[in-house]
Amino acid sequence: MSEKDLKIKELLERGVEEIIDRDNLEKKLKSGKKLRVKLGIDPTSPNLHLGRSIPLLKLRDFQELGHQIVFIVGDFTGVIGDTSDKESERPMLEQEVIEENLKTYKKQAGKIIDLTKAEVRRNSEWLGKLGYSEIGKQADVFSLNHFASRENISKRMNAGKRVSLRELLYPLMQGYDSVAIEADVEIGGTDQRFNLLSGRDLQKFYKQEPQDIITNPLIEGLDGRKMSSSIGNTINFLDTPQDMFGKIMSLNDELIVRYFTLLTRVDMEQIGEYQKAIEGGENPRDIKIKLAHEVVNFYHSKKEAEKAEEYFVKTFSEREMPTDIPQFKPKQYDIISVLTESGLVSSKSEGRRVISQKGVKVDGKIVEEIDYIVEKESVIQKGKINFLKVI
Repeated sequence: MSEKDLKIKELLERGVEEIIDRDNLEKKLKSGKKLRVKLGIDPTSPNLHLGRSIPLLKLRDFQELGHQIVFIVGDFTGVIGDTSDKESERPMLEQEVIEENLKTYKKQAGKIIDLTKAEVRRNSEWLGKLGYSEIGKQADVFSLNHFASRENISKRMNAGKRVSLRELLYPLMQGYDSVAIEADVEIGGTDQRFNLLSGRDLQKFYKQEPQDIITNPLIEGLDGRKMSSSIGNTINFLDTPQDMFGKIMSLNDELIVRYFTLLTRVDMEQIGEYQKAIEGGENPRDIKIKLAHEVVNFYHSKKEAEKAEEYFVKTFSEREMPTDIPQFKPKQYDIISVLTESGLVSSKSEGRRVISQKGVKVDGKIVEEIDYIVEKESVIQKGKINFLKVI
């Protein structure tokens, strides 16, 4: 098998749950045709997390094979809100919130894909121009029964929960994205299957060849549930090297091989060796350190990965207080402000959540009050390895 065929094989198998239509896509890949490969992400949070890296890495795989990737920032769909994975109605977001979240999205995505060779688009370009007449024609392609048959929607309806008409429009909008950029392939999580198929239906309506679809599995977060910004169990692209390393080391051992497979591009043979080592009795912690090192190296640098590993071993494994605790002078000294201003948490809501989970200590004592005032010269500890001296 040639090197190209091996790359195509891995592209079609690694981190893939389902392909529609696989035979058609494989034929196109082997033909040498340059494909337009689409991924859309709504900026409903300021942070991209490792769960988002699964489709982004797949986008990168296509890019390395010479295909044209199209990264769509859902500045329009983000306002409307997708309820594909929600058990209740997702509220509409203000445009100002979307724009604030967008500020670092390209920078974050650029950690994985080469933005200089990518097509980066906002879907407000075309969705903002549609009127009732065109939307009505698109809506006629679908039936209410089809939408209501989705598992999460049917559960809500059977439970008597509200399902807004707005939610019915989201698959149309995501589907029309594929029409607007003339996608050959679209990538998305398994929870996006209905929306991805909507793209095929609308492309047929607009006399385009329907896109092929690759769905990727969803990854578990720090608490074992699906990684989600709304839950707060994420490992974010912009986490500090120390925080990223520590979060990975806190994972259940059962996730080590899964994380290697879905969230890195370490050779699959090497991952197989890691799995054999664990099954053969090697301490999973030693393999997990390799995983943490690999991830931090990818999102930061080899030097930062080495420093994070050293920091982890000293502060956690050897139970030592670090000697180089960073100092920070906050504008306000309440615990929430100190945590957010210093970057120990990404938002006030995350700060409150960490405190409620007894994850913050001041001078060795657990903080339980969200209005706690931190005194100067105090040492704050968040989690097991993050320390900060307030001055």
